[in-house]
Amino acid sequence: MTKAELAELRELWRTRVADFRASGQTGAAWCAAHQIKEHQLWYWVSKFKTEAPPQSQPHFIPVRVQDVPECAEMALSVRVGPAIIEVRPGYDSDLLRDVVRTLASRC
Repeated sequence: MTKAELAELRELWRTRVADFRASGQTGAAWCAAHQIKEHQLWYWVSKFKTEAPPQSQPHFIPVRVQDVPECAEMALSVRVGPAIIEVRPGYDSDLLRDVVRTLASRC
């Protein structure tokens, strides 16, 4: 197999694995629907897990700050891509950080 063919195959499977993950289906159900052998799916899923993610340039997300009246019950809305997260007093900062990172990586 040439390098070009291998690169094309990897990209095909990268797309398939992303489609599988986004589907919410089990591996067996997704493979049956796409007429793909389940062991092939799991091979590529594990292959992509062990690869280092591609290096990308850091990017900044614009933030708008508004003055709002202080209120103990007021919620803070955080927008990450198309998602809006409502944060209330007493929130779990670790959970918020994980949710924002997950959303930012998918937007």
